Amino acid sequence: MLYPRHIGRSTARALFIASALILAAGAVAGIARAQPAQTSASQAFASDRLSVEVIGVGPDVVLIPGFASSREVWRREATRLSATHRVHMVQLAGFAGEPWVHGDGPFVQPVIDALATYIQQAGLDRPAVIGHSMGGMSALMLAQQRPDLVGRVMSVDSLPFFSALFGPQVTVDTARPFAAQASAGMRAADDAGFRAAQTQGAVGLAIDPVTRAAMVEWSMASDRQALATAIGEIMLTDLRPGLPSMTTPVWAVYAADDNGGAPASMADGLWAREYAGLAGVTLIRVDDSRHFIMADQPQRFAEIVDRFLAE
Repeated sequence: MLYPRHIGRSTARALFIASALILAAGAVAGIARAQPAQTSASQAFASDRLSVEVIGVGPDVVLIPGFASSREVWRREATRLSATHRVHMVQLAGFAGEPWVHGDGPFVQPVIDALATYIQQAGLDRPAVIGHSMGGMSALMLAQQRPDLVGRVMSVDSLPFFSALFGPQVTVDTARPFAAQASAGMRAADDAGFRAAQTQGAVGLAIDPVTRAAMVEWSMASDRQALATAIGEIMLTDLRPGLPSMTTPVWAVYAADDNGGAPASMADGLWAREYAGLAGVTLIRVDDSRHFIMADQPQRFAEIVDRFLAE
């Protein structure tokens, strides 16, 4: 994981724990790569920004993975949900081996546009959208820009302004040097150094050792230019000004782990502060978990998802 060199160790550790947007996400290592046949909802959609795998039948749920992540991060939960829902598992271009053809062009807004196009072309009727990390930011952004297309949002361990992790005083302008340095670091790191950083960082992001190992492989399979562009944009995207006017129901699920992760008091304060502008937001803390809640606490996460979808 890459941070500006002058950030203190304690601050870097807090960043480490609270979000994985600068590290690859991953799924369970060794999972079979054979994919179920896709339904017509995804077969009619073509985009160089994302692809979608669809499984199950029932009310629609869209699952968006995080930074550098494979859709496989959702596999266990998607398979469970497919018994009662039609699940749309997104894969973003440039991440985890999905081709990237846009050079140093923009990343985030084209993804939001592609998600909106997919929902419309697939004929989805205001689906529930669940996003992890950067995927949670994307879900919020989509709901702010196209509230007519989104029924409800679950943001999983994701803040509306990533750079608020540097402190409550940080603004988009003051975050620019950090964002530039993070992007440059992504481009400049050689493969050995990059792998070493991801391996070290994974410990702070998941308790499950299998998931930690998978994070590294998805990171190494990602396009470095796509990673650099995405992280620079993520760190400068502040969705907080749009929170007061949102009408889409939002649940924000976040992790706490007093044994080497984010202490509950720190996590509670951070999420309450950053979502304060969103009236009616449902904040849910998951204890004994790090950033990858769906891997560290799958049963608890499944219970929360079921409650979210039932409302």
